[in-house]
Amino acid sequence: MTRECILPGSGRIGILGGGQLGRMLAQAAQTLGFSVSVFEPQAGCPAGAVAHREVNAPYTDWAQLRDFARGCDVLTYEFENIPTGPLRQLAAEGLAALRPDWRVLEIAQNRLREKTWLRERGVPHARFASVAAGGDLAAAIREVGLPCVVKTADFGYDGKGQLKLQTQADVAAAAAQFAGQAAVVEQWVAFRCELSVVVARGADGQARAFPVSENVHTNHILDYSILPARVPTEVQARAEALGLEVAEKLGVVGLIAVELFLTEGGELLVNELAPRTHNSGHYTLDACATSQFEQQVRAICGLPLGDTALRAPAAVMGNLLGDLWFGPSGERRDPDWPLLLADPDVKLHLYGKAEPRRGRKMGHFTVRGANADEALARAQSLKAALRR
Repeated sequence: MTRECILPGSGRIGILGGGQLGRMLAQAAQTLGFSVSVFEPQAGCPAGAVAHREVNAPYTDWAQLRDFARGCDVLTYEFENIPTGPLRQLAAEGLAALRPDWRVLEIAQNRLREKTWLRERGVPHARFASVAAGGDLAAAIREVGLPCVVKTADFGYDGKGQLKLQTQADVAAAAAQFAGQAAVVEQWVAFRCELSVVVARGADGQARAFPVSENVHTNHILDYSILPARVPTEVQARAEALGLEVAEKLGVVGLIAVELFLTEGGELLVNELAPRTHNSGHYTLDACATSQFEQQVRAICGLPLGDTALRAPAAVMGNLLGDLWFGPSGERRDPDWPLLLADPDVKLHLYGKAEPRRGRKMGHFTVRGANADEALARAQSLKAALRR
């Protein structure tokens, strides 16, 4: 039986997904006295290592999932690529509150459903055309025009499952790469920068946005998040308003990250939605009064939302990928953590992953500074030193 307000000290939270987001969410929940269970197909996951209970089974294992839900007051997600069929069944039986609702997950895990939702709600976005599995990709490219980006409809992240097309000569390669797959063709956006805003919303409709971050990507993977974003305050206000609008229209109970492009003409376009905590919100652990992880716990449990203000003039989050564990000749080595930790304005977070791999997110660090440019310069310098 679910409860409207799930109280610290006695509440039971279930997390679907066992990665680093689940790990940090579990730690935040435990600080408030909640019992935490993790459901994850693979054993030995980062979140399971810090949870009270870990269940390893496929998300489609209905018996295991149902039993897991019975031991929780509320279920939430740490990533969006979870089959929604079993979640729909859990919601129908009312075994535990499911926050956000499975319908939010269903929209966000498919690019075509996501783009269509944005268009139907009048939320600004890049022009796009859809391609059914086995459909006419070339026709969709002609409709959108070149340059454009072709993306698989399902299971894309960190630049995976997408291809930029600049000339007509690229069309044949795209047709071969995406043959038989449902896809979305998006107009290429000449953007000034990429921004994101993480919004929390409770079941009562109360919502709060974290400060808008400016995000720098390298090889399609987030490299740095910069706070405050180096854009005019009116742009920050518009981005925050867009994030709050999306959260309300989706009916989110929990957290959602809204990623945006700021075009050269000053227009804000929503690029992607993630109904969970987000890589670009990791700075909140060390630079905000309430972290995104604690805020997610508060939102899904029906508790008052926390203060989202920055506690420092500026902050920069730097991602730590597995590449840092390898020397110039490919030899395995540990990064120089003492060098990083010698700086009193730096906080280090490692995710408990046993095996570093190139491109794998192993941790992050946050630098607090007097202004955004100064903090970014220090973060870049520290990361470069770790590579030596």
